[in-house]
Amino acid sequence: MAGMSDKQLRARVRLFGDLLGKVLQEQAGSEVLEAVETLRRGYISLRKSNNGRKRQQLTRLIEALDAETAVHVVRAFSLYFSLVNIAEEAFQHRERRRQVRTGGPLWTGSFDRVLREYYSQGIEPAQVQKVLDRLVYSPVFTAHPTEAKRRTVMENLRRAFVISEQLNDPRLGKEERLNITRQLEAEIQILWKTDEVRTQKPQVRDEIKNGLFYFRESLFDAVPEVYRNMEKAIRRTYGPDSGIKVPDFLQFGSWIGGDRDGNPNVKPETTAMAVRLHQREILREYLRLVTELSHVLTQSRLLCEPNEAFLEGLARDEQEHPAFGTKSDRFLYEPYRRKLYIMRFRLYQNLHNVEARMEDPEAPVSEHAYPSEREFIADLNQIHDSLRSHGDEVVANAQLKDVIHLAKTFGFYLMHLDVRQESTRHSKAVADLLSKQMQPVDYASLSESERLELLADLVSRENRLPLPESIAEETTETLEVFRVMAQMREEVSPDAFGTYVISMTHAASHVLEVMFLASLAGLAGRTEEGWFCNLRISPLFETIEDLEHIEPVMRNLLSIPGYRELLKASGELQEVMLGYSDSCKDGGILASAWNLYQAQQQVTALAGEFGVECRLFHGRGGTVGRGGGPTHEAILAQPAGTVHGQIKFTEQGEVLSNKYSNSETAVYELTMGVTGLFKASRCIIEPPKPDAPEYHQVMQELSRAGEDAFRDLTDRTEGFLDYFYEVSPVSEIGLLKIGSRPSHRSKQDRSKDSIRAIPWVFGWAQSRHTLPAWFGIGTALGNWLGNDPERMRQLRHMYQEWPFFRALLSNSQMSLFKADMGIAGEYLDLAQHPESARSIYERIRGEYDRTLKRVLSVAELKELLGETPTLQLSLSRRNPYLDPLNHIQITMLKRYRNEALSEEEREAWLDPLLRSINAIATGMRNTG
Repeated sequence: MAGMSDKQLRARVRLFGDLLGKVLQEQAGSEVLEAVETLRRGYISLRKSNNGRKRQQLTRLIEALDAETAVHVVRAFSLYFSLVNIAEEAFQHRERRRQVRTGGPLWTGSFDRVLREYYSQGIEPAQVQKVLDRLVYSPVFTAHPTEAKRRTVMENLRRAFVISEQLNDPRLGKEERLNITRQLEAEIQILWKTDEVRTQKPQVRDEIKNGLFYFRESLFDAVPEVYRNMEKAIRRTYGPDSGIKVPDFLQFGSWIGGDRDGNPNVKPETTAMAVRLHQREILREYLRLVTELSHVLTQSRLLCEPNEAFLEGLARDEQEHPAFGTKSDRFLYEPYRRKLYIMRFRLYQNLHNVEARMEDPEAPVSEHAYPSEREFIADLNQIHDSLRSHGDEVVANAQLKDVIHLAKTFGFYLMHLDVRQESTRHSKAVADLLSKQMQPVDYASLSESERLELLADLVSRENRLPLPESIAEETTETLEVFRVMAQMREEVSPDAFGTYVISMTHAASHVLEVMFLASLAGLAGRTEEGWFCNLRISPLFETIEDLEHIEPVMRNLLSIPGYRELLKASGELQEVMLGYSDSCKDGGILASAWNLYQAQQQVTALAGEFGVECRLFHGRGGTVGRGGGPTHEAILAQPAGTVHGQIKFTEQGEVLSNKYSNSETAVYELTMGVTGLFKASRCIIEPPKPDAPEYHQVMQELSRAGEDAFRDLTDRTEGFLDYFYEVSPVSEIGLLKIGSRPSHRSKQDRSKDSIRAIPWVFGWAQSRHTLPAWFGIGTALGNWLGNDPERMRQLRHMYQEWPFFRALLSNSQMSLFKADMGIAGEYLDLAQHPESARSIYERIRGEYDRTLKRVLSVAELKELLGETPTLQLSLSRRNPYLDPLNHIQITMLKRYRNEALSEEEREAWLDPLLRSINAIATGMRNTG
C-alpha cells in the first residue's frame, strides 16, 4: 500500500510540475523554461553520479544568466517547492483519513492510539478525567522573522490546496477533472504573477495581521474538530457511558505586539492595538457563527417548549435590549432564533466599541454590548441546556457545541498576549524612580539582598509610591506598558494577557522589579482587603550560565513571603520560560539540551518543595538548533515528572505556516501536541519512572565534551566569525524584508553575542552547514566511547529506552540530512581569506563526518532517517532542486559583494539573491 500511496504522491507532484512548466512557457518564455529544465535535470543526474564536465556546464549556465532571467529561474524553483509542500501535506492528510476509514488503530499520536494504550493498561475513566482536567496546551505565536512567505502568497497556496483536493474524488468525470485542472493552473499562474518577496519591511501591525491569518484560515475550523475527535475516541475506547467529559484545554498565546525585547518598534500603543485587533477578529467570527446558528436553530415553540431558565433569560434580554430588531414580534414563535438575534445585536455593539476605540481610545461605548465573554458563553450554554431539555440533545451537541468550544477557547481576547522586555530596562526604571523620591535611594549600588528587601517592602505598602514629576523617557515608556495592560484588561478581557516575560533574568530582584512597576499601575499589591495580583511573571533563562543558576534564583524568589502572597493571589502558578536559541548559540546543542533538561527538573522539584504549581514555557524555534523538532516527541522527551498537564511553547516563522496554514494539518498538529502532553502528564495519576542515574552521568560527560568542542570552534578559533559572515548570506538576510525586529543587537558588532539566534541558525542553514544542530555531538560521542564495546551497548540502550536521548539524536539526524558538506564547500569561494576559511571548513567537515558515523552507529541505522522513511523520502526529493538554488545564490553573492562593480551593477544582483534566500528557506521547510 505504501508503494501505491507514494505513487499517488509522485503523480500529484508531477501534475504540479507539468502545470508549472506550462505557466512558465506561456508567461516567462521558452528561454526561462529551458534554463529551469536544464538545471533541474542536470543536478538530478549529478546526485546520481558525479560528472565534472556536466557540473562545469551547469556552472557556466548559471554564470551566463542575466539578473532578470536569474529572478525567473529562482522563482520557478521556489514555486515548485511551495507546490510540493502542498502535495505532501494533502497526501499525508489523505493517508490519515484512509486509516480512519479502515476502522483499525490509528497513527501514533492520534487520540485513538493514546486512549487505547491507557485502556489496555488499566487506566480507569476517573483517572483519564483527572489528567484531562489538568490539561492546558498553549502554543504562542511569535513574529520572529523566519517566515519568508507573504500572507497573500499563503492565501493563494491555500486555494491551490483546496482545489487540488477536489481531484481525489473518484466520482469525477473526464470533463470535471479537466475543469479542476484548469482552475489549478489558473491558481499557479496567479502565484507566478504574485510577488513572493515583500517590497517593504513589515510593520508590527502587519505581523499582528499575519498571526491572525492562521485563525481565520484554519484554526476556527480546526479547534472544534480537535475536541470532536477526542470525544469520538473516548466513546470508541471507553464507551458512550464512561462519564468522561472533555474540557477546553486549548489556549493560544501571542508575542506579536507584546515582545519589545530588542524591537524598538513595539510601543505601548502597539500593545493596545494588538489586543484590540485580536478582539475584532474573534468578534467577527462569533457574528458569523451566531448568524449561521440563527438559520439552523429554527425550532417552533408550537412544537417544543424551551426550559424555564431560557425563557426567563429571553424575557430579560427583550426588556434590556429592545432595539435588537426593527420588529418587536420578530421570530415570536421561534425563541432560539429570537435569542440569537439579540445575541448578534449585542455582539455588533461589542464590535462597534472595539472599532471605535481603535480610532479614538476615549470613544464612548454601547451599554448593550456584552460586558465580557462570560455572559456570551452563558447565553450559549442556556440555549444548549434548553435544547437538551426537550429532547434535542443531538442538535445541541452539533454546531452549537462547536461554538461553545470556540467561545471557551478564545473568549473575547482570541489569544493571551505575552509582554516581553529585557531585565535591564526594569532595573533602570526602578533606579530612576527611586533616585527622585523625597528620600532618594541609590538602587544601583544595593546588593541583591538589599534590593529584594526594598522591593518587597514597596510592593506590600497599601499606599503606592508617588511618581516623580520628572522621569526619563525610557522610564515613562516602561511604566506606560503596565498602564496599557491594566486598561486592556478592563476594556477587552481580564484574560487579554498571558505572562510578562523577563528576558535575561539573572537574579530574583529582576522579577520583583517588574512586580513593583506593575503595582504602580494597580496590577498588583496589597489593600485593606489583602493581597491582589493581576499579573503573572515568567522569568526567562537563556544562556548556559543562566540555566546553571536557575535553582538559586528561583529559590531566592520563592522564599520571599510577599512574592508568595502575590503568587497565591494570582492562582499559585509560577511560569518559568526556558530559552533554547541563545543557550544553543552560546554552548552548542549538547550543552543546551542537557542544561535545559536539568533546569526543568530543578524548577519542578523546587515548585513542589514550596507547594506551587509550575508551568514550563519552552522558547522553541523552527530548527533543531533552536529547540525545534516534532512536537509530540519533544514533549515526551521532557524529564519524567516535570509535565503536570500544562505546557506552553513558542511557534514562529515557517513553523506557523507549515502547521497552521491548512485546517486539515492544524487538526493533526494540535492533536499530536495534545496527545504528547496527555502521555507526558501520566505522572498526575501514578508515580513516574525515574531516569537511570547512569544515563545522567553519561549525559553530563557528553555535554561537557560537546560544549568544549563547540566553544573551541566558535569562541577560540581565529577568524571563525569572519568565516560565518563570508560563507553564508547572513548579512544579506538582514536586507530581506521579513520581520520588524533588527537581526543584530548592535549593527556594527560581528560578535557571536551580538547576532541574534535566528539569523545565526538561518545563515548556517542557507549555506547547508546546519552547524548549530549537530556540531560537537560526534566529538563528544567519540571521546566517551573510545574503543569500548560495552559503552557502545550502553549508548544504544539509552537511545532505545530514554526518550530525551532518542529525540536528541533523531533531531540531529534530520539536520545532518539537510546539511550538505559538498555544497557548503562551494561557499568557500566567497571567503576573503581562503586558507583560513579552508582550515575552518575542514574542521567542520571532519566533525560532520564524525557525528554522522557515531549517530548512525548508536541508532543502529545504515542511513540517516532510516526510522522515518517518509521524512527521508521528502527531503531526498528536495535535494536536487535545492542544489541549483545554492549555486545561483553563491554566484549572486559574489557579484553583490564585488566592490569592483558599480553600485548600480551590484544592486541588480540583489533581487535574485534575496529571492534565492526565500527559495532555499521554502525548500528546506525549517530555517530559523
